[in-house]
Amino acid sequence: MKNFSISFLLLFFTLCALAQNAREDIKNNPYLGGDNYTAYQEPTKALTPAPEGYEVCYFSHYGRHGSRYLIGKSVYEDPVKVLQAAQDAGQLTEKGQEVLQKCIAIRDDAKGRIEELTPLGAQQHRAIARRLSERFPEIFGGNNVIDAKSSTVIRCILSMANEMTELQGRNPNLNIKMDASEHDMYYIIQRDKKLESQRNPRGSEADKALKAFEKSKFDPTRVMNVLFKSENYWKENVENPKHFVTTTLWKVAQDQQSLELRKEFSLLDIFTNDELYNIWLCKNAGWYVTHGPSMLNGGTQIYAQRNLIKNIIEEADATLPTLLADDNARQFVPSAHMRFGHEVVVLPTACFMNLNGAGKLYNIEDLEKNKWYDYKIFPMASNIQMVFYSSTQAGAGINDVLVKFLLNEEEATVPDLKAVSGPYYKWADVKEYWQKKLAKFSE
Repeated sequence: MKNFSISFLLLFFTLCALAQNAREDIKNNPYLGGDNYTAYQEPTKALTPAPEGYEVCYFSHYGRHGSRYLIGKSVYEDPVKVLQAAQDAGQLTEKGQEVLQKCIAIRDDAKGRIEELTPLGAQQHRAIARRLSERFPEIFGGNNVIDAKSSTVIRCILSMANEMTELQGRNPNLNIKMDASEHDMYYIIQRDKKLESQRNPRGSEADKALKAFEKSKFDPTRVMNVLFKSENYWKENVENPKHFVTTTLWKVAQDQQSLELRKEFSLLDIFTNDELYNIWLCKNAGWYVTHGPSMLNGGTQIYAQRNLIKNIIEEADATLPTLLADDNARQFVPSAHMRFGHEVVVLPTACFMNLNGAGKLYNIEDLEKNKWYDYKIFPMASNIQMVFYSSTQAGAGINDVLVKFLLNEEEATVPDLKAVSGPYYKWADVKEYWQKKLAKFSE
């Protein structure tokens, strides 16, 4: 009976863990509600061994920069201005005064560092590099060539540099080539003005749907009354209280997880768990519509970074035949192509690839129950890794190559394709799938 009870409890806790949803995730770690400001979560699962008779031969990758300061000086100044004006008018509660001092500390910490990589961001990329060298010694060992390209934005360059420096430190024999040039920006972060204009134009179906969804999910009254003594004061003096709570304050509070100041205090205690969850629901829906597969704006946003898909195909096609034909090719042909950029590339790319079903069509009200969670797709330092495997059988060639996808270092599935085994897919099938999908899009 005792053994039965223990077994039952283990099963119960396992089922609870499997059933965990976003509300529970955010309750356990409020920073997961941080949307694109969420810090990178290290992988926890072991990798599935390759099918018998296959070995690692090539690596292709796109990664977002690591944790950063917020973009724009005003984002730090705005909460201080509003709260300081209330303080001068004698309208801040004790909690409001505490929040003001915290916002001042965060603003001062960010002076001269707007949108730059933080120490945590550098650590994230060094840790990713450490795991790469441990997981794939066939790629990051010996005197192999690693070709790394970055967005010209400094936080991306430093993310690349930290990752490559760690790899070089672990293997001084690596031949690492790094570059950050306008020459490569057409695929590192493609700018399609036509698609950008269609994301969420004011008054559009997408705009109306998101505003209605947000209105149903959040009322700023409780938070405002915690900070300000008089409800009449903030209603008369704070322009758009909802925006002040869910964007102005929330953004500074959530991005604090990227700063060293996270070790000293938190701003998230302004919000209840339910409020953090409901704000996340709105942000999550916003990303799904503006950069995901939503049909509210025509369902075309997953093509926004199509140049990256083409580049991945081109570089694999140019590299794999040589690597497969010549055992000594790794001395002059890249074993890995690594690209460093932004979350606005990672998200539509993951949706185009349909990793873990990220490209599936849902109503925005149904995203949470279908486990479309932005923090699992594009947190700070998010990455898409493609690991290629060649057959060791005599006469095997490019058509026998398998590929495995890792989203944030966790194995990912492609529901539209039939796997050869576990998370392993035929590269020929993946390539055909992508090319057919690209052909459907009209420039």
